Amino acid sequence: MTRNGTPRPKPAVSGRHHRTTAALAAGLALPALLSTTACGGPAAADATGRDVTVMTFAPSGTGAADRPGMTALAEAIGRDLNAHGGLNGRKVTVLTCNEHDTTDGATACANQAVGAHAVAVVGSASQYGSNFIPVLEAAGIPFIGGYGLSTPEFSSPLSYPVNGGTPALVAGSGRQLIDAGCKQIALIRPDTRAGDALVSYLNTAVKQTSIKVTDIKAPEKSPDYAPYARRAIGDDRPGNCVLSALGAEPTGNLLDPYRRANPKNTQLASVIGSFQQSVVDSTGGDNGPLRGAYATGWFPAESSPVWDNLRATARTYGNGTTIDVTDPGVQTTWVAYTVLRQAAGRIDPTRPLTAKALQTVLDSGDPIDTAGTTPPLGWGVTNMLPTADSPRLVNTSVTFQQVQNGRLVEQHQGFTNVRNILAG
Repeated sequence: MTRNGTPRPKPAVSGRHHRTTAALAAGLALPALLSTTACGGPAAADATGRDVTVMTFAPSGTGAADRPGMTALAEAIGRDLNAHGGLNGRKVTVLTCNEHDTTDGATACANQAVGAHAVAVVGSASQYGSNFIPVLEAAGIPFIGGYGLSTPEFSSPLSYPVNGGTPALVAGSGRQLIDAGCKQIALIRPDTRAGDALVSYLNTAVKQTSIKVTDIKAPEKSPDYAPYARRAIGDDRPGNCVLSALGAEPTGNLLDPYRRANPKNTQLASVIGSFQQSVVDSTGGDNGPLRGAYATGWFPAESSPVWDNLRATARTYGNGTTIDVTDPGVQTTWVAYTVLRQAAGRIDPTRPLTAKALQTVLDSGDPIDTAGTTPPLGWGVTNMLPTADSPRLVNTSVTFQQVQNGRLVEQHQGFTNVRNILAG
């Protein structure tokens, strides 16, 4: 940022240099180890009140759930911040943690954030919010800008989400497909409890129309999605639309049988996170199955100038790591750190930057400007969504995009607010 996510091995936490899990487990060794990095660490923070530590965690090396770009970007942002005066004048250590897409991994990452005296967990991804959120709550650590994979992220008083999760995307896609002239929509979604809720959001989005919604439950992981593609395409009539909300890897696996079916009249749509520009590229661009596909996103298209600083930070401070700036997890991490920086800037630089001080700023409801990546964000009482399950879902805006000439571009400029749909 320029001036402005069966038990497995315990997660490894890393900063700018490699640190072993054993060293992290040793309480006495941790302060000394972290203080050797260019970023400083908890030992310095405890001694001076000037340095701060934050953490970003995401799964890596797991397959479908991997989001390594989120932690890689977090480390790049830490280097950028410290190269330009730190976090409101305070040197910052960005710890990263692989949560391995397991409950034990998510809990371990949260415990390591507590042990490192992190003032916030920022821009992270894990579907196990029921496991890691209580750990952060008990320690009073704000969770800023998670990827939105679990219900507690939208209900915990210490969670500050920057996007509307999959519910906002599916609700927005319903609006987008109404405008596209769809007469029937086949929703291919995970056969999970979270997937069950998506059907309700889509039905609410189209309830004032004559559009028929067909619910197609599919496994989160499958070697063959051909039966689901054939069922969704059906008789391939004009006005037939297929909406995939499976996630990135399953949607990628769905595209091959969809292409082989070669529908002539069916319109394909998806939500950002299930496909992105890199998927368009890898499947043939304008000659592939995503030609003309609609997409609903949380943020402006990757081609928007609002991401210029993200691109510059990834290029300059990524230390040679390939960071896919089209990835919505990477973009969410960028927005989350923008929120952190803005909130930290409102804390008196002569006073310690603590988790409680950040919470006070974020709870004030005063809008935080994210430089056009989202509408201004606030988590005060008046910002809350009037639902019992997801009151913290304050960003109810989405963007409409479409693949044109092989590029995922904005279908129209600006944000579309789906708050009424999400509020039921």
